Order: sequence, then C-alpha cells, then structure tokens
Amino acid sequence: MKYVDEFRDPALIRKTADEIARVVERDRRYRIMEVCGGHTFSIYRFGLQRLLPENIELVHGPGCPVCVLPMGRMDDGLAIAAHPEVIFTAFGDVMRVPGRHGTPLEMRAQGADVRMVYSPLDALKLATENRDRHVIFFAVGFETTAPSTALTLLRARSLRVNNFSVFCNHVLILPAIRAILDSPDMRIDGFIGPGHVSTVIGARPYEFIAREYGKPVVISGFEPLDLLQSILMLIRQLNEARAEVENQYARVVPWDGNRPALRAMAEVFEVRPFFEWRGLGFISQSALKLRDEFAAWDAEARFSVPGVRVTDPKAAQCGEVLKGVLPPNRCKLFGKECTPEHPVGALMVSSEGACAAYYHYVHAMVAASD
Repeated sequence: MKYVDEFRDPALIRKTADEIARVVERDRRYRIMEVCGGHTFSIYRFGLQRLLPENIELVHGPGCPVCVLPMGRMDDGLAIAAHPEVIFTAFGDVMRVPGRHGTPLEMRAQGADVRMVYSPLDALKLATENRDRHVIFFAVGFETTAPSTALTLLRARSLRVNNFSVFCNHVLILPAIRAILDSPDMRIDGFIGPGHVSTVIGARPYEFIAREYGKPVVISGFEPLDLLQSILMLIRQLNEARAEVENQYARVVPWDGNRPALRAMAEVFEVRPFFEWRGLGFISQSALKLRDEFAAWDAEARFSVPGVRVTDPKAAQCGEVLKGVLPPNRCKLFGKECTPEHPVGALMVSSEGACAAYYHYVHAMVAASD
C-alpha cells in the first residue's frame, strides 16, 4: 500500500479486526503496551480498543517526552527564563506544563520573554536577530527530536552564534523500556514499538527485549490499519511462543536507523550517568547532555539552576498512569481538578499525553451521551 487512505480503509480495518478475533486464544489474556504517546492518541482517536476482543488489554507507556519530564526540570528552565536578558523558547506543548510556580505561559503573562517555536532553528534565528539578548531553547523529546537539536547546535557553532544555548532534556526510549521490564509490579506480554523514535534509531536496538526478556516487539505506524496489523503480528508471536522484533512500519523505519541523524547526535551529545523521569524515578544512562565541546551553548553550564527535586501534587497519579499501572480515568483528579484547560499534570497537557487523549476521545463522548 502506498497511500494514507488505504490505511484507513473500513473494509481492510474490519477484515484485520476479524482476523485478530479469530486467532486470539479465548482463555488467555494479552497485555500489550504501546510505548509511544502518538500511538495512544491514534488508539483513542479511532476507537481501536472497541474493535478488539475483551481479552486484549492495551497499556499506555511512557513514550510522551513532555509527560516524563519531572517538575524540577521545568522549574530549572523557568528559573533561567526569569533572567531579564533571556528569551526563553520551547515547543508549544511545553508552554502549559506546570512547574511549582506556574507554566511558561503564566511566566510570560508576568513579563518574562517566553516564545513558542516550531523548531530549534527558529530559536537560533531569534538569537541572530537579537544579538543583545540570550536565547534559550528548552529542548525536549526522545531520539525523534534530538537530531534537530544536534544539527542546530552544529550550525550555531559554525556561525559562531554565542548568544544562543540549549537546556537539554532529551531522553532515550530503551532505558525506559528496560526500567518497565524490570519493574516487579508490571506484567507486559509484548510491545508496540514506537514509530517516530524508530525512524531515527531503527529496529535493531529493540532486539534485547526479545533476547533478554522473551517479549515480542512490533514497530508500528500510526494509522488504524498499522496498529491493528501490529497487534495481529504480536498475537501471532505470543500464540506461537515466539519473541522477535518485527517491523510493520518498514515503509518508514530502516532496520539500522537513520545513520546521518545518529552521527549528528553522537557528535553533539553524550549520555548522562542518570536522569530523573516522572513516575519512573532515576534511570541510569537514560538521557542526553551536551558534550564538553559544546559547553558554550549549554544553558546548564552558562546559568545557575536550582536543581531541586520536586514531587508531583500528592493527589495526581501521573506516575501510575505513565507506568501503565492505572488507566487515566481512574486518577482521582481526572476530569475534575485536572482538565486540558486547567492541567495539574503534564499528561493532560501534551498532544501525546494519555490523559489528554482519553479526555478528548473517550471522556468527552461519555459526558455528551449523558
């Protein structure tokens, strides 16, 4: 198939759903985690859960970069934004992520120069146009967005733009998956592998999941038929007691990854010894920082940041939702104190957050029917 429309063809979707229903073992429960927040949104948006047999449970994973950002890192970034000479820039889904004392948008309302950008290159352009100011790019994302940050830093160095720096919060997906697999209270039978991350790192890095943990992985695209085909491939592996890495998204994901992107990342970044994740705690070698050669463009080296650990509001259960232990609607604050208009936790803010997806595509429909 070549075109998006084919991956939304109702007849093909129904045929695939029927095949899933045919091959599942009725006396068995299948617990499948979709790692990527983009997959979570597609599942809710297209109502795919309603097409599956009841003994297939889809568990939402930690693949939302804004959602896994701990509140303390947001506070560190906002501490830099408070400097009068700073222009603070970030992607749109960061703008409403709460720290202890508010969000970037609320800081802007109080007079800070906070601006939304669509890419780190937009932030670099601001720096070239405002030589008397210092422009900070608050970088978030998995390996999906890290290459664009790396290429921007390489350009900043080549152009000698010295009033630009990056506050780096790029995280790595594989250590997070390993942390979930090592968690004693988490039982996952198989994984829908993240599509966006895999366009950069490829399919090969997931082989340890099958080899060391005996869990199958199928890397999936984001259309309804992509996800249903991936679930079918996982069910077949589980029924046959196989544990392999399969690439349903082969039209986009190369087995060995995007080598130019990986080279750029390797030139600019190195792995942090440890990094805190919301809901998962400190995970070793799970995030990136700038190499010493790029210290002149490292906001953490140029500015003093508090570096204080901050816990989420006690009533919010973001960590349990992120780990797949708790569905979004069972959080005590969901749909009440915590809504997309007034989010308490990042999972209700991000376009890839499980709580926001559930609120828009399930909770809203239930409320309307009432």
